Amino acid sequence: MLGRIHSLESFGTVDGPGIRFVVFMQGCPLRCLYCHNPDTWEVKSETPYQMEPEALLAEVLRYKNFIAKGGVTVTGGEPLLQPDFLKEFFRLCRENGIHTALDTSGHICSGKALDVLEQVDLVLLDIKTIDAALHPRLTAVKLDNTLRFLDELEKRGIPVWIRHVIVPGLTDDDEALNKLAEYISSYKVVRKAELLPYHTMGAYKYEAQGLDYKLKDVEPLSAERLANAKAIFAKHGITV
Repeated sequence: MLGRIHSLESFGTVDGPGIRFVVFMQGCPLRCLYCHNPDTWEVKSETPYQMEPEALLAEVLRYKNFIAKGGVTVTGGEPLLQPDFLKEFFRLCRENGIHTALDTSGHICSGKALDVLEQVDLVLLDIKTIDAALHPRLTAVKLDNTLRFLDELEKRGIPVWIRHVIVPGLTDDDEALNKLAEYISSYKVVRKAELLPYHTMGAYKYEAQGLDYKLKDVEPLSAERLANAKAIFAKHGITV
């Protein structure tokens, strides 16, 4: 059983609680307009790492002292494209007392993908927008599965951090922010929301791959508009 892995980060501080070992998996069914890792999209792309779960765990254990109060986060790409590998890797992590976090869009919401949740301590769920009409324009896929995935997390009682990127002209909209905040506030498993300001730091990757970056004329989100979004979520009782 080999996992196709794009890259590894041994000292992550923004992908879950504490210091974390972060695994970036290869492959993603979404095509988010603002994605800063387009090099993870293609499943069959050349990858620096093809590893068995045990080999990846051995790499993690080299840093166990550093991540003792943090854990392991698997992100992407979309990790749930490789559910068998992911479930076994997370099982090994927990067997060794390591906290497991899954960063996902929730788009893959059936069968083996949901079985992975048996070995997950925390989910970082990326909700791109609560607007069903806007979602395909933003991501090239429908919204439905993400919301079903959140329902599944509520049913299983798995803690969730909601992640939401705020893009000027697209998701930086007070009405839309209110709707999303109101929606997630009804879920007991939602512990907090991470509101991420749109930036252009990944734009160079598109040029390097010969891809058209469709948001090249969009300015990064201002500090004022980020503060506005945080205030809206806080008004709905959500920790941000």
